Amino acid sequence: MTASSRLPVSIEFFPPKTPEGVEKLRLVRQQLYALQPEFCSVTFGAGGSTQEGTFNTVRDIQAEGVAAASHFSCIGASRAGVREQLATLKAMGVKRLVALRGDLPSGYGAGGEFHYASDLVAFIRAETGDDFHIEVAAYPEIHPQAKSPESDLKAFATKVRAGANSAITQYFYNSDAYFRFVEDCDALGVQVPVVPGIMPITSSTQLMRFSDACGAEIPRWIRLRLQGFGDDTASIKAFGLDVVTDLCEQLRAGGAPGLHFYSMNQSAATLEICQRLDLL
Repeated sequence: MTASSRLPVSIEFFPPKTPEGVEKLRLVRQQLYALQPEFCSVTFGAGGSTQEGTFNTVRDIQAEGVAAASHFSCIGASRAGVREQLATLKAMGVKRLVALRGDLPSGYGAGGEFHYASDLVAFIRAETGDDFHIEVAAYPEIHPQAKSPESDLKAFATKVRAGANSAITQYFYNSDAYFRFVEDCDALGVQVPVVPGIMPITSSTQLMRFSDACGAEIPRWIRLRLQGFGDDTASIKAFGLDVVTDLCEQLRAGGAPGLHFYSMNQSAATLEICQRLDLL
């Protein structure tokens, strides 16, 4: 495969909470840099609760010579606070942001000066011009809080028109949902690259928990096969690698502009999938 035909890869991490976690993630990143990721993104806790950890991890990635994208959630945030954070990121040399509404911390009212991710995107553009490449979230299987598929699509279009450059999707295991979403966006005249988010399957309990929380659909046949493996982690991992590699093949064949891996701060599954895809 020539370098020009190689599908771009990006990788998501979350900020570690302990010094041991920081060291472990450093090793994981070194392993994943073999994929020559276009960028690595770092998540941001509810209400900005991990801001320091997020910025520290972003700083580390930048220092390792890789482009880092900071997640940026606006729930509970003030314009002054966001302005300050943007200045910090700009001073760090960060060129890419993932702009999200974010989740409310528990026991927290919907305060703050931003109500939607589109408000945040518009504010970042107004404040910083084209200093940042702005990614937004996309939901091929519809945002769990959306009133209807149409309103969800409209909300996505609003984020793009507010100034987003591209989008990363929630993970999914049905490529038809992704291709239909991209078609629907095209029909609305919303034409930014929509990069599929890929979640390797390494644990069935973890996957079920995440998916129930975020509204990602696990097709019935996958759910039943995973349940059938019980506690057989080796079989779960082998099956997961086959399923996710096949999904990535379908996405690549259908013209997806890249693959964004939700690494969960682990390297093995993402590396194995990319090796099978000839992306290593």
